[in-house]
Order: sequence, then structure tokens, then C-alpha cells
Amino acid sequence: MLNWDDLKYFAAVAEAQSTLGAAERLGVSQTTVARRIAALEAALGLELFERRSSGYRLTPTGEALLGKARAVEDTIGLFAAAASSEARGVVGDVRITTFELYATRLLAPVIRRLRQEHPGLRIDIDTSQDVRDLESGAADIALRNSRSPSGRGLVGRRIADDPWTVYAGRSYVEENGFPEDRKALARHSFIGGGGVKLWPAYSKWLAANALEDAVVLRHDSEAGLYAAVRSGLGLAVLPSFVADRDPELVRILPPRADDRIGLWLLTHERLRNVPRIRLVLDFIARELKALVREA
Repeated sequence: MLNWDDLKYFAAVAEAQSTLGAAERLGVSQTTVARRIAALEAALGLELFERRSSGYRLTPTGEALLGKARAVEDTIGLFAAAASSEARGVVGDVRITTFELYATRLLAPVIRRLRQEHPGLRIDIDTSQDVRDLESGAADIALRNSRSPSGRGLVGRRIADDPWTVYAGRSYVEENGFPEDRKALARHSFIGGGGVKLWPAYSKWLAANALEDAVVLRHDSEAGLYAAVRSGLGLAVLPSFVADRDPELVRILPPRADDRIGLWLLTHERLRNVPRIRLVLDFIARELKALVREA
């Protein structure tokens, strides 16, 4: 008989590509994860993973079912949170830390819908350039761009791939043409800056590609940098999850094939079963994953 709870183990192993990584994220033993995967495969009569020395890899069947499993997992989580809300009358404050760019381009419409459904919640969005420590209680939820989130006691989910690469505004391309290759980037204008979270890595990339002298303008926030690119002032490196969904932007370079940067929705393990935190986590995850399915 199928246990719906096994779907979260399926999704976790698919993301971590190992039972050990999934166990660390779920806060259970590696043996428990392996047992639940085996039980799910037995209940379905299907092989979802290839067991290799390097880890677990999805079979074609597993690949085909992963998106549906995540959708079911999201629906179950949302149902549980909604039921808890009805039973307890979920109210209170939830503090979310994230990039200013994610706050303005992704979270604003999501929070509007969240508040429509749950008016007792009060949301505080923190876009500080400092990385907030969830363990110390500096924030309840984080929406972060990372290869592998670090921090004691963090739990959550990987929403989607989110590598950063070069974009330009459509008006810029219409006026200046599309760079035919990487070498041609030196003949184009770049926007620099992005704040202390982005600029150190971005400036290294510009230096590595001999593009430092191509920077014509710098903004001290990633939202300002984004707006400058969107207006047609020049090119810049931006997160693909946001930029690919903006009709005013054009991707100039494809992300590296081995770039494993993702968009993560996180909380601390002591908070994940707090009704208001769980409700907000599940709501945001459902909304953002809907964007993935629409792409």
C-alpha cells in the first residue's frame, strides 16, 4: 500500500542524490531513508533510482514521476497547514530574509495572495545585505541562492535551479546588437555592483573575463543593478530564475552545464512544525514551484 509520506523521501533523495544527504536534510537516519525508498518502490512496483557507488540516480521512470511527487508533497503540506490554521487560528509574525531582488520580483505577489488567504499573519521581509542566522532567531525563513546551504539545523527544500549568467534588456540588444560570442562581450557596456552579497563574486567574474573596463555604472544593490539592466543601460550577471521570467530581458550566455546553484527555501529545524512557519513555507514553495511548472 502506498504511503504518501514516502514521497518526501523520494524528493529528498532525488535532490541530494544520496540517502545520506537526504537523511541530513530530513533529520532522520540514513537507514530510515533507504528503507522508505525501498518501500515506495515496492508499493509502486517500479524502480525509481539506480544505486551506484557515487550515489542514487533517478531512472527514467523516476524522472517522469518526480514532478508529480513534488506536487503531491506540496498539496499535502498545504492541506496540513491549512487544517492547522483552521483548528488553531494561525496568527502572528513571520520574518523572511532574502535578496532584495527576490523580495521584489518573486515574493511580493506571493505575499499578497498569502495575506488574502490568511489575514492573521504579519510578514516582515528583511533584505539586509547581511546573511541572517536562522539558528539564532534573526529570521524565521530564508529564500536563498546557493549550491548547498550551510548553517546548523537548517531544513527546507530546493525549489529550482537558479544559476547566474549574463542578461541584457531587449532595448539594449535592439540598439547594440547581440554579442555573437564571449569575446564580443568586451565591446558592450556592463552594469556593476549589486551589493556586498553579489559584488565580490561578480567582480571576480568580470576580472576573469577581462571586462572590468566595460563597467559603465555601478549600483549598490542587486535590485538597482537589475533595474539598470532592464532599462537598457548595459549587461550584467543576474539570477536565471528571476531573469528568465522577465519578458524585458534577454539571456546572453547560457549557464555553465555543471552549475548546481539552486533557489532554496529554508527554516531552522526547531521552527518547521510551528503552524504559522509551516503554513508560510508551504505556501511560498507551492507558489514558486508553480512558476517552475509554467516555464
